[in-house]
Amino acid sequence: MRFGHFDDVRREYVIDRPDTPLPWINYLGTEAYFGIVSNTAGGYSFYRDARLRRLTRYRYNNAPFDVGGRYLYVRDDATGDYWSPSWQPTRSRLDEYECRHGLSYTRIASARSGIRVETLYFVPLGETLEIWRARVTNERDTAAELSLFSSIEFCLWDAQDDATNFQRNFSTGQVEVADGVIYHKTEYRERRDHFAYFACSEPLAGFDTQRDTFLGAYRGWDQPAAVERGAAFDSIAHGWAPIGSHHVRLSLAPGESREVVFVLGYAENPQDAKFDPPGSQTLDKRTVRPVIEHWLRPETVAEGFAELGRHWDVLLGGLRVTTPDPDTDRMVNIWNAYQCMVTFNMSRSASFYESGIGRGMGFRDSNQDLLGFVHMIPERARERILDIAATQKATGGAYHQYQPLTKRGNNEIGEGFNDDPLWLVLGVAAYLKETGDATILDEPVPFDNAPGSEAPLYEHLRRSVRYTQDRLGPHGLPLIGRADWNDCLNLNCFSDTPGEPFQTTENAHGGAAESVFIAGQFVLAAKEMAAIAELRGLDAEAAEYRSAAEKMTGVIIEHGWDGAWFRRAYDFHGRPIGSGEDDEGQIFIEPQGMCVLAGVGLDDGLAVRALRSVAERLATPHGIILQQPAYSGYRIELGEISSYPPGYKENAGIFCHTNPWIMIAEAMVGNGDRAFDYYRRINPSVRETLSEVHRCEPYVYAQMIAGRDAPTHGEAKNSWLTGTAAWNFAAITQWILGLRPEAAGLRVDPVLPADWPGFRATRAFRGATYEITVRKAAGATGRVDHLIVDGERVDGTVAPLAAPGATVRVEAVIEG
Repeated sequence: MRFGHFDDVRREYVIDRPDTPLPWINYLGTEAYFGIVSNTAGGYSFYRDARLRRLTRYRYNNAPFDVGGRYLYVRDDATGDYWSPSWQPTRSRLDEYECRHGLSYTRIASARSGIRVETLYFVPLGETLEIWRARVTNERDTAAELSLFSSIEFCLWDAQDDATNFQRNFSTGQVEVADGVIYHKTEYRERRDHFAYFACSEPLAGFDTQRDTFLGAYRGWDQPAAVERGAAFDSIAHGWAPIGSHHVRLSLAPGESREVVFVLGYAENPQDAKFDPPGSQTLDKRTVRPVIEHWLRPETVAEGFAELGRHWDVLLGGLRVTTPDPDTDRMVNIWNAYQCMVTFNMSRSASFYESGIGRGMGFRDSNQDLLGFVHMIPERARERILDIAATQKATGGAYHQYQPLTKRGNNEIGEGFNDDPLWLVLGVAAYLKETGDATILDEPVPFDNAPGSEAPLYEHLRRSVRYTQDRLGPHGLPLIGRADWNDCLNLNCFSDTPGEPFQTTENAHGGAAESVFIAGQFVLAAKEMAAIAELRGLDAEAAEYRSAAEKMTGVIIEHGWDGAWFRRAYDFHGRPIGSGEDDEGQIFIEPQGMCVLAGVGLDDGLAVRALRSVAERLATPHGIILQQPAYSGYRIELGEISSYPPGYKENAGIFCHTNPWIMIAEAMVGNGDRAFDYYRRINPSVRETLSEVHRCEPYVYAQMIAGRDAPTHGEAKNSWLTGTAAWNFAAITQWILGLRPEAAGLRVDPVLPADWPGFRATRAFRGATYEITVRKAAGATGRVDHLIVDGERVDGTVAPLAAPGATVRVEAVIEG
């Protein structure tokens, strides 16, 4: 069942009914000001940090699910009939409805009783504001007298405090209305030198800034008193719940259209602002008023929107593919790339499944996000790497998360996720391969953001590797700490006495539990460090890293191989996890993927055998599940993983993030059919026909899909912000299609399905443009032997670096 369709020409997903299984959302903004908007105009906005600079309020886990957002109300002043053109929150019957989610914008159009309203939401480039452009058209044969009401609910900046500290916040809300602009200045005097504003392009018939007055006593957003009576109350908020609402009257002749522009924005007072008396709550409007007036002009809005489209033309133009599979083209060329950009901006901080309060930017997460983003805006990837590295501790350890506004480690989450440091090596390696910018390695970066502690980024990478080497367990495998990639596998939790509360080991080494996953990750990172050391002319150091990788490979084979797959870990008591010896949780997906990615078992057949076990035991029609059998009850020695019901999240759910590791592993062993089959199983575009089962958006990846042990097998959760986006982009573009950036050039080494005749691609790389054609004999499953580069044969599969501005034509043939 479908609730919409793809419009590939306009790069939009078109939703043609508002009652989607879940709110289907989009993101506004690409730089510092961001917003979430659903297909019914729900969501919220913030500046840089979803917790510390929240502009508008949103209540999670509400009923209906999606309540609170960028709402407009239309009222027929002749009859008193009113409705929401976005369907929510009034949920009135609409004669027509359409939502078009595009790249950093959303357009919602609807019609009722001969009145059509189309609202465009977007954030202009370079600005800290969002635009709502409402185009109201009278399609009747007679004139229409209408009222248009806007509405947003201000958040009191710190979203955590806003949601909890009512005894204080009900007394602090403050607004100011001047020249038709509503200014929100709560807590301005005490500790904030910033404010929000909400402006309208039309002369106002009235306004409201107090929620209880606008809505009325015991009413909700679906039945506002001001809208019902057809006139605003001109209320001024003094504490309680500040809002912003404009009331505009429109007289439209038959066939006439009018555009009304609303601007919601964030501003800070200039550093030289002086007020009399000092500390007074005067807003300095010198800089913001020209900005407001500029963006209230329809012609400015039109050009700003066109500029946003051109911006995305450039970003997506760096990699374009034409394959025999439309779902692949759609995801690679548009939606997967777009999701990578959004995920890079947000990490995991702000979605309809992450409140923006509980976590900021992830250390592990943000490094992985680079894999899908670095080719689009390398300079921002460079900045992000340095931000991440500055939160690293001098030990080489890492805060698991940091706040994007302060760029400081999040002490609430802390450290001890022992895979975190190695992701910095892998993130930097991806950046170096894409850009060739080795100067980043000499960039001075502090530890824990402490002044005077600066060291070159390369030293941070050294300490990342040393962190693992200094923390090895009884089998010589890396200690897992609080957890590795799987945050819910907490193997240092234990109870000395049955029935007694569990303890968590806290010592210098983070407990005795060991991780085979981190061991595989270490092998991969050590090999990357060897290449980076060679880049710096440190051949002896490179040899040490290769030796360390070889030694850990031996440990994995000795203590991490279970006979038909790689074990997952050893618990605090030294018992294997992910072993045929176990009654439940015998095989896990993570080490099968990571160990093969690191090259473990490629030469002796272990990799092929492990991947066969994945196909036999973990693969389902909806994707590859995380482990099997599922844990049937809580096990204190395993931690949070066993707290989930079977088939959900980490307990045998389809954790989509790990699926591309298996796709890449299958490509590495030359199995193109299976790699591509796995790719299609979780591809959102492919799953569009299953929307009533999948439920999440059919245009972006979800973090997880319920596994076969779950009653709702195939149902997705936690869409948008997931490492699934970057890893799937890497799996399809770098391994299945085989277009991999490397130090020496662009590798063209595809591993394609047997029935494909080939594909074409355009890839921007180091300032040059590579136009690539891959041809394949019918049924062939071999690999490329050589390339024809600008008419000349090149042995191997690496197209050499070209001069910036050059166009390079590459031909590759698969015959075997």
